[in-house]
Amino acid sequence: MELAIQPSDVRAAAERIRPLARRTPLVRSAGFDAEAGARVFFKCENFQKGGAFKIRGAANLILSLPPAALARGVVAYSSGNHAQAVAIAAGHVGAQATIVMPRDAPRSKMESTRAYGGLIITYDRATESREAIADRIQKDTAATLVPPFDHPMIMAGQGTAALELLDEAGPLDAVITPVGGGGLLSGCATIAKELEPAIRVFGGEPEGANDTFLSLMAGERIAVQPNTIADGLRVPKPGVLTFPIVQRLVERVALVTDDEIRATVRFLLLRLKILVEPSGAAGAAAVLFHKLPRELRTIGVVLSGGNIDFEDLTRYAPPVTQT
Repeated sequence: MELAIQPSDVRAAAERIRPLARRTPLVRSAGFDAEAGARVFFKCENFQKGGAFKIRGAANLILSLPPAALARGVVAYSSGNHAQAVAIAAGHVGAQATIVMPRDAPRSKMESTRAYGGLIITYDRATESREAIADRIQKDTAATLVPPFDHPMIMAGQGTAALELLDEAGPLDAVITPVGGGGLLSGCATIAKELEPAIRVFGGEPEGANDTFLSLMAGERIAVQPNTIADGLRVPKPGVLTFPIVQRLVERVALVTDDEIRATVRFLLLRLKILVEPSGAAGAAAVLFHKLPRELRTIGVVLSGGNIDFEDLTRYAPPVTQT
């Protein structure tokens, strides 16, 4: 079966998004290396425009649209990071962005989306379908749908994170990204395996949202009811287009607990002095808690985002022990 994207698509995306997406820094930590037992290279997408990697895919799709399509606007659905990215990219080209967001999305993500010019339509995760709402808006306005992951232009754009990572870090034994719907993981795997055929690619996924893990085990897309602090990874089922790429190019998905994610967010903040949201720390948690093969000596880790409500940081304080 032909895959949805090829390495050439990722390279084309890198050129297309250059005016909008930042080339984010690569960060090292001797303390993290000591805990993980490997040399780790962090690709800091928490420093990306909009605070997450999502601008890469959103910009790739939106910057490819003709003027007539842009005049009709774009519509998207997202719990936050994709929402901000779509609003930023649409604003860059003067298009109206309508975003369908859950009522319980992090407040900071909703406020930022509005600040970037996005028109937000809220819905109830438990009783309403975000896809159905976006479909109605699309039919009423003829706007272009910008999905969060399951689109070739989105996947190719997200893969530019690994293109930059490997260009700067050099040869690596492995690369790992968080996995929700699979747009980031499939895009990164596509370009990583072309640049370094022997590289091993992994995904980091919460135990409470383990749809990709179960799908790989079953050999088909499996749906779950996500329950995790990693709001950006609460995807019930892998994408139709992303999953075949993950099946072919990704060695396996490592599961991490919410407590392991919390501990990793805390480690990154206190030791590296960088703020990473729970979803963005899933891959790093898999490395920190030794969920990958022990023989890996050099690992690239995509920290996919850093958008977190300030009030929620108290959840990441270490537990108080009684003496």
